[in-house]
Amino acid sequence: MAKKCAVITGVTGQDGAYLSQLLLGKGYRVIGVARRSSHYGMATHRLDWLGIGGQVEVVDGDLLDLGGMARIIRDAQPDEVYNLAAQSFVKTSWDQPVLTSQATGVGVTNMLEAVRLEAPGAHFYQASSSEMYGLIQEPIQSEKTPFYPRSPYAVAKLMGHWMTVNYRESFGLHASSGILFNHESPLRGLEFVTRKVTDAVARIKLGLATELRMGNMDATRDWGHAKDYVRAMWLMLQQETADDYVVATNRTVSVRAFVEAAFAHVDLNPDKYIVIDPAFMRPAEVEVLHGNADKAKHKLGWTPEITLEQMIGEMVDADMARHRKAGA
Repeated sequence: MAKKCAVITGVTGQDGAYLSQLLLGKGYRVIGVARRSSHYGMATHRLDWLGIGGQVEVVDGDLLDLGGMARIIRDAQPDEVYNLAAQSFVKTSWDQPVLTSQATGVGVTNMLEAVRLEAPGAHFYQASSSEMYGLIQEPIQSEKTPFYPRSPYAVAKLMGHWMTVNYRESFGLHASSGILFNHESPLRGLEFVTRKVTDAVARIKLGLATELRMGNMDATRDWGHAKDYVRAMWLMLQQETADDYVVATNRTVSVRAFVEAAFAHVDLNPDKYIVIDPAFMRPAEVEVLHGNADKAKHKLGWTPEITLEQMIGEMVDADMARHRKAGA
């Protein structure tokens, strides 16, 4: 029996790396699409960190190049397509709103069109985002909660989300969206607040830094581990019928609580090191995100397995190890 084949855009990102690891473990052939850059040789460092760099077939591709993406899909004839690529840093979306709308919104349309034209029987996954809820219309957000995006990133994600629904309803594609709440890991980029925190805590503990500069400490988020969340992505594409699912832990904590847990992991008092810096405040803040993942639990049989505290500890320990290695 032939191996199942999956194409993953954004394969060199956090989610792409963990998803590749999951699929390889299930015997898939994994083709990863990465945008060409002058730092290409360094781009696969997350795959290498997981020990799977040589097992993923990485090909050049750009979501804004419909012809190129169609060729990749045509050549691969995948069973599953996971669209994880995007301009995914919320803060940058205010500085680069056009680029964000193209990559994170129009790029989804290109992927859906490539699948429709070249592999209409493939199961398609779109990485939607809890940021689409923005100015929340309900205290706990489910698949039925109205959206109110508060950043160019969230607006672009909403376009991609509804385009996925439209292709499912218009063309009969097996196209599902995962409305993923915040999910982190040691593979998260340093520009994201969670990794910024754990990296700073590690450097402070090792005597390499003396402060952690933060913005809004009172915003609350529903944080889970990326390894759990990619499992939910895979489960969606195993269903007979495509649908949209919230993926969350059903637990919300403040940025302040996240920071305190990270410092507690290394027995330090955060009050001695935190500096509030207005430069890190967003133009329009999303104050609360709290997901209701009951649908994923009941229909997919999915529940998170890694706790917030375990995740924070893993991230701090990984950053400690990185800095010790760099200083060795």
